[in-house]
Amino acid sequence: MGMYKYLSKLWQDGKAQTEEIMRKRLIELRRQPSIIVLDRPSRLDKAHRLGYKAKQGFIMGRIKIGTGGRHRRSIPKGRKPKTYGMYFTPTRNIQAIAEQRISKRFPNLEVLNSYYYAGDGKHKWYEVIMVDPHHPAIINDKQVNFIVDQRGRAERGLTSAGKRSKGARRVEAKAIPKRASELKTRIMKRRI
Repeated sequence: MGMYKYLSKLWQDGKAQTEEIMRKRLIELRRQPSIIVLDRPSRLDKAHRLGYKAKQGFIMGRIKIGTGGRHRRSIPKGRKPKTYGMYFTPTRNIQAIAEQRISKRFPNLEVLNSYYYAGDGKHKWYEVIMVDPHHPAIINDKQVNFIVDQRGRAERGLTSAGKRSKGARRVEAKAIPKRASELKTRIMKRRI
């Protein structure tokens, strides 16, 4: 097995070996700001699988995001509790929201992909692979230069996490009907 196989196996199976290290890292992570820029990825095997290259134009960032349902700000003046809607479930998953937030922080970069790094009861940390679309090394790289023509990938749900949250990967019958006849049969079944 190569080095990356051992690294991925350690992250998947070696929880007993890495438990003490991750506990110490979580203490450090809680003290850090929400969004930071990294020199290199913490999970090298995962980052390379998702398109990261150790060359100019690639930037790694780590973002902390709160888990659980979203919480709206309280509105001034009175409202009925029914219409107040204080807690709500977001339509996008937490990873897609994390990509959007880091994309807002760095408007000159495009989000390529992201992966889970760590988590506790209150927060989850994701590492995001970002690309500078104006860098000559990215423009000349044939595997990544598709990103030069794309703007706002994270906001439009074009990353892997964004597609997952939109349900674009589902192949079920309940996904978008292909023909009008299928739509009619679904409507007729509902009436019966």
